[in-house]
Amino acid sequence: MGALNQEPDLAYQRGVLPDVSRTFALTIPELPADLELAVGNAYLLCRIADTIEDDPALDEDLRKHLHEELIAVLADEGCAAAFAERCCRHLSDATSTRERELVADTPRVLAIHRGLSPAQRKAIRTCVLKMCKGMPEYQHEGKARGLANLEELDRYCYHVAGVVGELLTELFCEHSAAIEAQRQRLHDLSASFGQGLQMTNIIKDVWDDHARGYCWLPRDMFAAAGYDLDQLAPDHDRARFRVGLEQLIAIAHGHLQNAMRYTLLIPAAETGIRRFCLWAVGLALLTLRKVRAHPDYVSPQDVKVSRRAVAAVVTATRLSVRSDRLLRMLFRFAASGLPDWPVATPVLAVDAGASRASR
Repeated sequence: MGALNQEPDLAYQRGVLPDVSRTFALTIPELPADLELAVGNAYLLCRIADTIEDDPALDEDLRKHLHEELIAVLADEGCAAAFAERCCRHLSDATSTRERELVADTPRVLAIHRGLSPAQRKAIRTCVLKMCKGMPEYQHEGKARGLANLEELDRYCYHVAGVVGELLTELFCEHSAAIEAQRQRLHDLSASFGQGLQMTNIIKDVWDDHARGYCWLPRDMFAAAGYDLDQLAPDHDRARFRVGLEQLIAIAHGHLQNAMRYTLLIPAAETGIRRFCLWAVGLALLTLRKVRAHPDYVSPQDVKVSRRAVAAVVTATRLSVRSDRLLRMLFRFAASGLPDWPVATPVLAVDAGASRASR
């Protein structure tokens, strides 16, 4: 697809992204045009899959059927308009108007998808397939009681975010021969990158998720701190809750260190890709610092990164994007005060449905 033909599609995606993601609306436009189109398209497709997964009114069989239909449409084996109509008909009022509108726009999103390169389409389909197959494993088993242990949290984060890290690696490597030369090292860090961002979201959104009947915290970690997740509530035993929270922040910090290593493997000349990664990492670090400074928060709004802080991240990284030394200094500054995990953060990989941690 030529640059001239990309403009209407880029304009559409730039218009819809702020409605469904504040962070990605900021970072995706920093990418080179071919990557901006592919990554934006991938995000919207993943968001459609996630919208289906999150609607509480959909029973398990219907949810599975809609996910299978989405995968079929991606493989050109179904009708996007029919899928969108059927999906919107079943979504409840619990799904926001903006998410419902995105689902209704599935034919437009799929039309953009069909204009991508074969390699880009294959990478996106693989990612969406893994998400649709993996998310139900965790959404509907004791969803309000937390996950059993840290290994389950790793696996959950892989299926909802680690696969996106792998997708980005595929798209970046297809974009640049210089990045392709770093493929294995990038791949080894990609799931950990995704997990750092996802764990930050889990920490930030813990009380909103709890209000919706979800909990992604590891039971064993909080039990070791003397906190029973069956009693999870904003006003219950916050002193012990903070102990478990501190450990989660430390682990997320470790994964974000891997995310920074990932970013520095991108050639300095690829400033747009570096900024895309750096802004996500910087905002995650600042969010973790806000949580640690306000451990009695009861809403994501209590720990929201200010516009001024976002602007500072943008400006600082623009000025230092080509210098690995300056970027390492910025990371240390942004992460100052965050606890360190006492062991090397594992690089998460999943093979045949089982997770492996390699150090």
